This record gives sequence, structure tokens and C-alpha cells, in this order.
Amino acid sequence: MNTGIDLQRSLIEFLTGLGLPFGLAKVIWMLIPMVVIVLGVTVGALACTWLERKISAAMQQRIGPEYAGPFGILLPLADVGKLLIKQDIMPAKADPILFTLGPLLVFISIFLCFLVVPFGEHLLISDLGTGIFFIIAISSISPIGLLMSGYSSNNKYALIGGLRAAAQSISYEIPLALAALAIAMMSNGLSTVDIVNQQAGYGILSWNLWRQPVGFMIFAIAALAECERLPFDLPEADEELVAGYQNEYGGIKFALFYGGSYANLLLAGLLVAILYLGGWELPFPIDTISDFLGISPNAGWWQVIAAALGITMTLLKAYFFIFFAVLLRFTVPRVRIDQLLDLGWKFLLPIGLVNLLLTAALKLTFPFAFGG
Repeated sequence: MNTGIDLQRSLIEFLTGLGLPFGLAKVIWMLIPMVVIVLGVTVGALACTWLERKISAAMQQRIGPEYAGPFGILLPLADVGKLLIKQDIMPAKADPILFTLGPLLVFISIFLCFLVVPFGEHLLISDLGTGIFFIIAISSISPIGLLMSGYSSNNKYALIGGLRAAAQSISYEIPLALAALAIAMMSNGLSTVDIVNQQAGYGILSWNLWRQPVGFMIFAIAALAECERLPFDLPEADEELVAGYQNEYGGIKFALFYGGSYANLLLAGLLVAILYLGGWELPFPIDTISDFLGISPNAGWWQVIAAALGITMTLLKAYFFIFFAVLLRFTVPRVRIDQLLDLGWKFLLPIGLVNLLLTAALKLTFPFAFGG
């Protein structure tokens, strides 16, 4: 099987060839991907805001943004510029430390999750053996920041929004973890790279979507709730809470909430692509292309092409989920808080447990198909 291009090894060998010590070369390797990830996630989150405007406009037979650059693609940059130059105001009776730490905690926790998100077999910063649970654990810190923001604002609407965010996150993290655990059971590991590799071999027929349709539905619903997307945007329901936990925020602090929200949506799309849609794998094995054309899979230029195709496929699958989330926003009405909690505890949780037990039974009965 083609292992793809190893960027870490190639860059370290290049830098040591220039005369740099091995330790310094490794430090440079650590810094470059982090900068690339921050810039890439920021651009991806801004693209989500533009897509949301364009898709919603198409649904409602409107034109959408078109004046800020071609097709309005510069409008997200205008949003960021507007928020950066706005005055940062803090309520007189707010807790200054918690009020500042809240949005920082939300923003940082979401971006840390991208450390283990692979765009190719070697195109990730860290291949942790517990990658999926690392994402679930780190992303669960975000509601603490939301609760801190709501409490420290000294505003009853913000406090209710923070409490709703905490309750909603706890309710849907457990079904989401159960769905991910079923995938890990079939893949015999928690590494994101191992999970994608386990879906290789037969193209689209190998994807976990066909073996875990119930788990896919659970994960998709729980991911939308974790991202606070409609119909699960109760923590910031404008009809009831004005803006919820971010009611008293403006300027750069609001930009952290705004960017973190769309970065979280992008993360959810990438996780759906990795867990259920084969990650960077094409709908057909890429080795069949190299074999048909008579190309060596270890050729450097072919590995670069394969890596580019892998990144493209991962992003296409992720943005397919984002497209679905945007469509859902303008299709389904918002649920009540009791309906939201009932869906999480009374339906998704027991169904997730049954799905996990059924996966274990299928793994023992049909090991060739379910990763025995």
C-alpha cells in the first residue's frame, strides 16, 4: 500500500542537509505545521461563513453577498476587520478575569483538536494513539469557557445561555463518544490515521458509513448539537436570550466566539469525513490508478499528487457535512430545551449503547467485515 509522502522526515532531512542541528530542525518542524494549521483553520472557518451566506441565499432565492470581491468572497475578511477595530467593552460589574478567559478557553480548546486531524497518512501534526478521544476530551473544555463567559458577564440572559451550553454539551458528548467508540472498536485503535487506513482497500465500499449507519446518524446529530447549530442553538437563541453567553461581548472577544463557532463546525465536518467517509481515501483505491498508468507508488512526484488528492477529498467530504448543516438551519425549527435534553438522554444515549453492543457482536460474528 502507498504510504504517501512523509513531510516530517523530508523537511528534517532537508534542514539537517543545510547544516542545522537535528534538534533545531525538529523544533522548526514543530513550529511550521502549527502556523499552517492556525492559518488553514482560520481560512476554513472564514470559508464556512461565506458558504453559509451563499447557501442560505440560494435556498431563499436571493443573490447573497456579491460586492466585497468576486462573488462576495472578501466579505469574511471584512467581518474580521470590523470586529478587530471595534471597541472592546467590559460591563462595569463583570468579573474581568473570567470575562477575558472565557472566549480564550473556547478558541484555544477548539484549535488544539486540529493537532490530530489527518489530511493524509503523514499530513498531520501528531498521530496520537488516542487521537479520537483526545479530540473529544479537549473539545469538552469549550463549554467550561461558555459557562465562565455567561457567569462573568453579570447578565441573566448570558447566565442562562451559559447554563444551557453546559447542559447541552454534557447531554450530547456521551452519545457522540459512544458512536466514536464503535468506530474505534472496528478499527482496533483510537488513532485517526488507523481509522482511515482501516477504511482503505475497496474504495467507497470500505467506508464506515455502510457498517455504521446508526452510529453515523448519532454522531451527526450530536456533532450539530455540540456546534450549537440549528435546531440546537438554544445557548444563543436570539428570540429568548438576545445572544446568550456572548450577549455582553464585542470586538476581538466576540470575534473569538465567532471564529471558534465556525472552526468547531469545520472540525465536526472533518471528523465525519475521517470516521465515516474514508478520510483522504478516494471513492476508488488510488493504487489502481498508479497500477493502470504504470507509475511507481514510491515516486516522489506521484506522492505529491496523491497527497494533494487526499487533502482535496478530506475537505470535500467535510464541506459536504457543512453544506448539510447549513441546509438544516433553514429547514428545521428550533427545539425546546426539554426536547433537546429528551433527545440526548432518552433516545441517542440508549440507541448509542445498543449500537455499541451490536458492533461488538458483529465484530465477533463477522470479523472479516467488522475488524475482528
